[in-house]
Amino acid sequence: MVDEVILLDYWPSMFGVRTRIALEEKNIKFDYREQDLCNKSALLLEMNPVHKKIPVLIHNGKPVCESLIQVEYIDETWPMEYPLLPSDPYQRAHARFWGDFIDKMLPGLGKLMWGAKGVEQESGKKEFIEMLKTVEFELGDRTYFGGETFGYVDIALIGFYGWFDAFEKYGNFSIEAECPTIIAWAKRCVKRDSVAKSLPDSEKVTELIPELKKKKRVE
Repeated sequence: MVDEVILLDYWPSMFGVRTRIALEEKNIKFDYREQDLCNKSALLLEMNPVHKKIPVLIHNGKPVCESLIQVEYIDETWPMEYPLLPSDPYQRAHARFWGDFIDKMLPGLGKLMWGAKGVEQESGKKEFIEMLKTVEFELGDRTYFGGETFGYVDIALIGFYGWFDAFEKYGNFSIEAECPTIIAWAKRCVKRDSVAKSLPDSEKVTELIPELKKKKRVE
């Protein structure tokens, strides 16, 4: 039986990028179905009735929700010589910790770069930089977060890279000036076919911001 793999996603999603990269890393063919988040499809509502959000990975008719859970599922379902998560239990727990840290901090802080103003934006920008510096310290002088092997934590973070230009433009600062090691790491990641195929175009993301601000009623 040939696996049927469907991904319900939205092109600029920093979360959906993770799932796309993981599938590409494993050379898994999948049916990508773009979703209109203002008019959610019956399939999306059926497959993710709890959160009603993308991305949703559907494998042989069974849904898997939440991007980092999807990455783990893909890693376990389609093993390969170089897994996305380490085999050592402690190292796996360590990777999951950083994935969770990124998830709890970066999305909300990133949104403040374009969706807030004044004191709130400046405070968010300061915390955003501190968060990236913390992650940068964890990376150190390694090629990837797992050493020489691209994996789980890299996938967790690189999805946000397509939004960095928008963060800089609306936050009026330079991420590279603050965190050069992170930018150097991101440029290495983009050289991978899986990442290059999956990341949204940063200019298109930036062009999308006025529409998002309008929806959020941000001046």
